[in-house]
Amino acid sequence: MPILEIDGSSLYYTVKGKGIPIIFIHPPVLTSTNFTYQSEELSRYFQVITFDIRGHGRSSFSSQPVTYPLIVEDIKKIMGYLDIKQAFLCGYSAGASIVLEFLLSTSSELALGGIIISGMSEVSDWRERNRIRIAKTLVKFGALPALARSISKSNSDTEELFETMLLEAKKGNASNILQYYNYCLNYNCTEQLEKIDKPISLIYGEMDKPFSPYAQLLQKKLNQNEITFVKDMKHQVPTKAANELNKLIYQFIQNHSFKWGE
Repeated sequence: MPILEIDGSSLYYTVKGKGIPIIFIHPPVLTSTNFTYQSEELSRYFQVITFDIRGHGRSSFSSQPVTYPLIVEDIKKIMGYLDIKQAFLCGYSAGASIVLEFLLSTSSELALGGIIISGMSEVSDWRERNRIRIAKTLVKFGALPALARSISKSNSDTEELFETMLLEAKKGNASNILQYYNYCLNYNCTEQLEKIDKPISLIYGEMDKPFSPYAQLLQKKLNQNEITFVKDMKHQVPTKAANELNKLIYQFIQNHSFKWGE
């Protein structure tokens, strides 16, 4: 099992395939298994890197609070360890906010571009804020297994994937997951988005109505972006619209990889 030791924490990661690197970032509770279909398909063309954020899945408990800047630093250390000079960053849901944080950091030169799947630059609507507060309450009062089951179920398209996602999600550390949720709830980089000078692919489910305003906000604020709404799809694009998503990621990278290897 590939493990990278960072500041007293053990970070689980996987590397599959060769070529232009893509690093995938998952939301709270879920793990790198959320990108199973991307790892399987896209590794035929690219180097696909997935990892479990501290306190999630097979990564160990973090004595440092889990924040977006900490996760950005962990991604940089993974890149350094694997001798990756530049990579595309792909984040799903709250994981997409970490892509934005990375692109706004002093290490933005390490990114070739970003792929935002069902993501946001802030949590401003009451429905999403309430959903996060409910999740926090469940974690706080010892109901992480129930939350893991619910989230794994909604993000799986087969019984086999559900069982795998649930098994990994239940390994998470409650305090670290709570920290991730807390940071997500309070994060807001909307007014800084115009500083991002990398190409961005925005991908949302056509039926993901709660996230439609976030899609429109990012499209308006980001200088270089292209947006796609996946037909007949809600929020869970990586698993439930994997074929369409993989095609979109493949095409985006083919269109914007001319600087790789320079």
